[in-house]
Amino acid sequence: MRNSRRIKRMTRNRVKITKMNLTSLMDVFTILVFFLLVNSGSVEVVEAPKNVTLPESRVEAKPRETVVIFVSPEEVLVQGQPVAKVEDLLEGQSLSTSSITERLAELKESVIGPSTLAVAGSLEVTILADKSVPFIVVKRIMSACTNEGYENVSLAVIHKGQQLAAR
Repeated sequence: MRNSRRIKRMTRNRVKITKMNLTSLMDVFTILVFFLLVNSGSVEVVEAPKNVTLPESRVEAKPRETVVIFVSPEEVLVQGQPVAKVEDLLEGQSLSTSSITERLAELKESVIGPSTLAVAGSLEVTILADKSVPFIVVKRIMSACTNEGYENVSLAVIHKGQQLAAR
């Protein structure tokens, strides 16, 4: 078939799609990655185990990275390792508090890396206690912490938002 002038002109003026320039797209993704990396390190969330219900409170300061003691209705865990039973602490057995102090002393000695050094060097403890646990148990744990040299003891609570008084 014979090509007309119109067909020749249309093929000559047709815009051909070539390769996409991905440089600007890569720049946007690089900036996004840096933004997420910088902002992800500033938030620290301490997750309570499912069997621990924390009391509510209003706080303004952010928690620091510390040694964490979980107190569930059944047992006490120091940095995730079970060390004592709540029943034993209620009865006032000294073996229970001594196992807590032994674990805290072990944490002071086993420093691996800068983050563990910061935790062990701060001599701070955060206690996440279930609100059904009697205060005498929490008091004995706090006493065991201060006996081991951890003088800054904090109690973890759920952050409760500002409420307007309706009275």
